[in-house]
Amino acid sequence: MASVGNPLQLQTHRSRLSSLYLSTARLLPRADSLRCRTRFSRFPSLPFSPLPENRFAELSGNVLRFSAPNPVLRRRRPVEFPVVSATAAADGDGHEIEGVANPSKSFAEKYPALITGSFFFMWYFLNVIFNILNKKVYNYFPYPYFVSVVHLLVGVVYCLVSWAVGLPKRAPIDKDLLALLTPVAFCHALGHVMSNVSFAAVAVSFTHTIKALEPFFNAAASQFILGHQIPFSLWLSLAPVVIGVSMASLTELSFNWTGFISAMISNIAFTYRSIYSKKAMTGMDSTNVYAYISIIALLVCIPPAIIIEGPQLMQYGFADAIAKVGLYKFISDLFWIGMFYHLYNQIATNTLERVAPLTHAVGNVLKRVFVIGFSIVVFGNRISKQTGIGTIIAIAGVAIYSLIKANIEEEKRKAAATTAS
Repeated sequence: MASVGNPLQLQTHRSRLSSLYLSTARLLPRADSLRCRTRFSRFPSLPFSPLPENRFAELSGNVLRFSAPNPVLRRRRPVEFPVVSATAAADGDGHEIEGVANPSKSFAEKYPALITGSFFFMWYFLNVIFNILNKKVYNYFPYPYFVSVVHLLVGVVYCLVSWAVGLPKRAPIDKDLLALLTPVAFCHALGHVMSNVSFAAVAVSFTHTIKALEPFFNAAASQFILGHQIPFSLWLSLAPVVIGVSMASLTELSFNWTGFISAMISNIAFTYRSIYSKKAMTGMDSTNVYAYISIIALLVCIPPAIIIEGPQLMQYGFADAIAKVGLYKFISDLFWIGMFYHLYNQIATNTLERVAPLTHAVGNVLKRVFVIGFSIVVFGNRISKQTGIGTIIAIAGVAIYSLIKANIEEEKRKAAATTAS
């Protein structure tokens, strides 16, 4: 251990050794003399009591060491005192001492908007992958009820494995919370199955155009169910969304009533899911909330899948799919669409924990811009001119809605800050 500065001369008076006084001005940057005056006559066994002549103390790094040529000290282990850095000092209440900086905030605390934005990006990215793979499966295996069960089953297995390894730690659930989550899970199951029925019946771009109406249903539920007052300007901004979706639906080449009605039912179901999921998050983190919702939703989806599609699957459904793509690809496709479904919904639930339900709904609509664009490119779906114009109008309405909503939230924040001050 290399020494820093010159050795410190230690002065004593017989067997008297005082408490240690370090002169900060002289210790930094040079070593300083150290005086010892405390009485140690009652502790003869201490390795430095009494100290002989020619004893020294040296400051090395962050450790203060005593040494001497006396044989008694040489036979014993060196006595070391850790030196506390002044930059880490704080008073008894944990407040910063003058001249000492507070620990820096974490990255998430410094840039919350960036973290929330990354959640939205991952949500969009995973959802695009899911929609493309999901539609490819329906092209050779058109059984949406069974596919919905597979989606949830893969997610449930993922949650159980995550709980088993403690990432995350499973949150306990009681009958009150179970009663709160059960209707949420039912809405989740209904919305999920109806979305898949629509995806199997019509083009992905058309389903997502219909589901662009979700902010309208969400706003209505927020005002008439939760009692939140929605400004008239927000209602007015949703008009282009409704008009645009209507224009796109009237001339959509793949239109059929099964796909349209299923998408509308999905809108209503997911609206209730997002509102009541927000309430459920008050007692549990979003990851555990979605895990319990997935388990309950799986139990809800299994009976209708068996009743509606079970006989067809056993008779020729599985055999036809395996004959077209092979057993390995069939199983791997089902697994990966289930994994991407769970991951994108998990990220969506985590995002909902960070924002308001209405903001989450707007983000959900903006996500559809990416999905519609990618689906048109990947599947080569032809759309009419009126459908394209209607889609653009709907997306523009969502953009206007987002700006108005952001301004309202900013005004509320300023008003709250003024009241608090």
